[in-house]
Amino acid sequence: PSLCASVVQNPPQPSLCDSVPLWFNTRPSLPLCASVPLWFNTRPSLTLCASVPLWFKTRRKLSRIPGERIRVGTWKNRLSLVEQGNRKFRPTTQSRSNQPMTNGPLNRKLNMGLVGGGPGSFIGKVHSIAACLDNRATVVAGAFSSSAERSKQAAPDYDVCQTRAYPSYAAMFAEEAKKPMGERVDFVSVTTPNSTHFEVAKAALEAGFHVVCDKPMTFDLAQAEELAAIVDKSKSVFALTHNYTGYPMVRQAREMILTGELGEIQAVRSNYIQGWLRTKLEDSDQKQAAWRTDPTKSGAAGCFGDIATHAYNLGRYMTGLLPAEISCHLKAFEPGRKLDDYGTAVIRYQNGGLGTVTASQISHGRENDLFIEIDGTKGALSWRQEEPNVLVVRQNGQPHRLYTRDPNAPFMNASGRGACRLPSGHPEAFFEAFANIYCSAYDAMIAVNQGQEIERVNTVFPNVHDGVEGMYFIQQCVASSAQNGAWLPLAHKRSRK
Repeated sequence: PSLCASVVQNPPQPSLCDSVPLWFNTRPSLPLCASVPLWFNTRPSLTLCASVPLWFKTRRKLSRIPGERIRVGTWKNRLSLVEQGNRKFRPTTQSRSNQPMTNGPLNRKLNMGLVGGGPGSFIGKVHSIAACLDNRATVVAGAFSSSAERSKQAAPDYDVCQTRAYPSYAAMFAEEAKKPMGERVDFVSVTTPNSTHFEVAKAALEAGFHVVCDKPMTFDLAQAEELAAIVDKSKSVFALTHNYTGYPMVRQAREMILTGELGEIQAVRSNYIQGWLRTKLEDSDQKQAAWRTDPTKSGAAGCFGDIATHAYNLGRYMTGLLPAEISCHLKAFEPGRKLDDYGTAVIRYQNGGLGTVTASQISHGRENDLFIEIDGTKGALSWRQEEPNVLVVRQNGQPHRLYTRDPNAPFMNASGRGACRLPSGHPEAFFEAFANIYCSAYDAMIAVNQGQEIERVNTVFPNVHDGVEGMYFIQQCVASSAQNGAWLPLAHKRSRK
């Protein structure tokens, strides 16, 4: 968060009006949201009402050193030391311009352009918060709505100036591409309904922007395969927000499984249970229900396209098992609903193991209950999204082991520890997991910016290959259900471990 304000000074001092972070605390910047007095002893009194650069000279020189609080010093008065815990800092005359900033060699924040996220949006705001959580990016532009008026109305919600609130994604890409590097958008986040993902992502890639796309990746498999071919030819990074792969205990479990702690994996039960569509909510003026149950906007599947894709992807990510075949039954229990609101699928994996995926949006009292159980020859584990900081491991004849998210504990592996931000006992969940996907994608974007070659298939973050497989999963589930649960192929050439 930042301030938006001007510095009011007595004449003949000039007034300042700008939008940059207030670097009182650089990791992250201190959130201030109202007019506050700056209690330094300066010649004029200063009042801040917005984000302002503090690098101007007063009687004390203010300078920022990465990783430390702002230093306040003068050689003529005694405000020369600032305490931070048990550490003391001396005044400095070192220039801020000589100090590396966020994002390492890039030496600046990445600029985000948001497509979607207008009035009534859920996932657009989630993306913007997660993208900026670690102070590595900032929203600078957006096409927040298909309505030019609503797009401008939404701009203040993201601290975007009116001139960069565009009437369409095409207008945004055209105008931003004209701006110099460092000022223009670096990456585009696609947070619109499924039916528009392909056209927006395709246009962004062709304009030279990196892309972070919400799932499912496209409207159908044909679009997904075409988009993957575009990504193959592009130098841009493409990330897909299967955000549950970003949870620390999910990454902990994946490394445990892939290093053999559970032995050979034989069974996977992945479930995603909600209850918010128990009634025909789409007949009211509920935006989220309306497009998710509309086959022209959501695609061939409803519940299975919306949340079962997460459950399937989670099992694939944690185990690394490659799929072989699938049998599925989908059902719309609410009378008059055009797309499924419940379904279950059985998966045969290439190693001979079996998996199940069950998804519901009509189960009374269930909120966002994604949970998974995995059975191996040496042990079993389970994880629940509504209690994300706990992983349960079981072995016959042994006490059940509860792994809690603790980056300082010896039982945490590198993958789990690397996804943590806070010490144990301070819950991390949805936003932080989302942000982990973004941070991994940022590392790749910066590497590309520096002219480096990057891994395109086996990335930490979900990528276009996972997006294609997700669309293939939806297509085969719908087709199998239409054939009374017939077994159909599920192995796709882009499937990865």
